[in-house]
Amino acid sequence: MDDTTSSEQSRAAVDPGDQPLNPDEEIVEIEKLLAAEPDDFQARCRLGELYFSKGRLDDALVEVKKSIEMAEGIRAEMNRSLAMYYSNLGTIYATKNMADEAEAEFKRALDVFPHDVLALFNLGRLCADKKKYMDAKGFYERLVEITPDDPMAWYNLAGVYVELDNPQVSDYNTIDAAIQCYLRTLELDPKHLEGSFKLMELALNHKKSDLAIKVMEDAVEHNADEPLAYYNLISVYDKCKMFEQAEQARQRLKERFAKRSKTSAS
Repeated sequence: MDDTTSSEQSRAAVDPGDQPLNPDEEIVEIEKLLAAEPDDFQARCRLGELYFSKGRLDDALVEVKKSIEMAEGIRAEMNRSLAMYYSNLGTIYATKNMADEAEAEFKRALDVFPHDVLALFNLGRLCADKKKYMDAKGFYERLVEITPDDPMAWYNLAGVYVELDNPQVSDYNTIDAAIQCYLRTLELDPKHLEGSFKLMELALNHKKSDLAIKVMEDAVEHNADEPLAYYNLISVYDKCKMFEQAEQARQRLKERFAKRSKTSAS
């Protein structure tokens, strides 16, 4: 067997031809194979069987445990891939406005692999669209656990918390949780203007004027070329009776866009 390839060794060990190896010889050949290719699942399973047949129970125990570990890894990877295909199918249904079919496929993806990000995101959105906010909350909460650095996950969860704070929707008091989610969104993506605007409105509606001012000042700092950031900052200043600051913001807006107009013209 000096020049025999590993695949030929495997066939000789597991599927012997006209001159089959005896168990001891087969054990030696498979041990050689696994020394070179430790991830050969079939060979490892066969080795466990051979050890057992020879009464080498401790060795058989080691090999069977390794085989189980490898099989579990293969199954996990297969489940992850299968869930991805179900999620892709759900996305196609959603694009075709077949919401019920899409929801069924996304749930099937989670049955196969509970951490499928695409399925969690889309189920949260579908449930929110159907005003099933408690269901949406569950999916988005699971999503932020899996992807804690995704600003869109936190943004969508914040929106659900805002809806759940409505007494006509639920008995939950979730406005503080919504604020924290918007803050987390802006921490991860300081340029997220929609998050800034939503948090500003929330802060003003709940008498948190300092927060509203801080949020819009940060929004202008991180979106210096976006007129809407300035307009909203000016509005916040006016509502908080900070008229001098409002006028200063108007001047900054005029100066910045006057400079930009000159630059474009030149």
